Amino acid sequence: MRAEGLAAAVVGGSSQAAARLISIVESRPEEAVPLLRALHPHTGRAYVVGVTGPPGAGKSTLIDALVREVRRGGRRVGVVAVDPTSPFTGGAILGDRIRMQDHSTDPGVFVRSMATRGHLGGLAPATAAAVGVLDAYGCDLVLVETVGAGQAEVEIASAADTVVLVTVPHLGDAVQALKAGVMEIGDLFVVNKADRGDAGRTAAEIRATLSLAPARDGWTPPVLLATATEGTGVAELLRAIGEHRAYQEARGLLAERRRARRRREILRIVDDRLRAQVLRRAGDARLDELAARVASGELDPYAAAEELLAQARLG
Repeated sequence: MRAEGLAAAVVGGSSQAAARLISIVESRPEEAVPLLRALHPHTGRAYVVGVTGPPGAGKSTLIDALVREVRRGGRRVGVVAVDPTSPFTGGAILGDRIRMQDHSTDPGVFVRSMATRGHLGGLAPATAAAVGVLDAYGCDLVLVETVGAGQAEVEIASAADTVVLVTVPHLGDAVQALKAGVMEIGDLFVVNKADRGDAGRTAAEIRATLSLAPARDGWTPPVLLATATEGTGVAELLRAIGEHRAYQEARGLLAERRRARRRREILRIVDDRLRAQVLRRAGDARLDELAARVASGELDPYAAAEELLAQARLG
């Protein structure tokens, strides 16, 4: 299928075309640029929900249950599950797709696992583009599951319209574990595996911690209980996501959040292209030479960077 035909097929609702385009985004990003540009006018309709939290919190199981609940309402849903990178193949360890295989025959569900490929922040480098593909493909809701790396996993805050932070009872000092970094980005909190007991206490601790900080944009994050394996609390979570969306839309906050996302996206593209341009004009040998001079103490890194930039401008 030719490039223009592939983009049109995605907009037309072809899951095969969407899968192929995401593969191109991951493996040959420069080749994907004209395709993503063709898709852009068809994006902006999907609502993006990020799901993050510590490993073992049951994020994948909760998303699986959420997908089932969304499909009851007839809406099309996409899932981008960011998995750890395989040390053998460099690809994603497909745990999330295996857990969600019950939806494999449902044409209204699209699940894609992506490898972090060493990228920090809990997301894969191509996550944003994959979300855009699923948006153009026609998903009403896109769920993005982070890898579950811990407190530094805050990049999802800039990639989603609503961030759901999932934890469980008996996770050591659960609130203490969440205080730094991810605790500050949650729009909704879910204490999963509530059937274990002590979930109420964990929820109360989270509420107490949240009360110490000023509400962002006047929104007080609700703290919900759920047992994803039984489907308990999932409908309430979906309703809370809808309430947060309505709250943002009524105050212009959703449009503001999406503008900020596009601003970061533009700057990321500029950074990537300038870096590639500098390396292309200066060459790896020149970079290696400068690195050796910095290592020997002849140059500092700032002077070396200036030399590299100057050479790229003159090239």
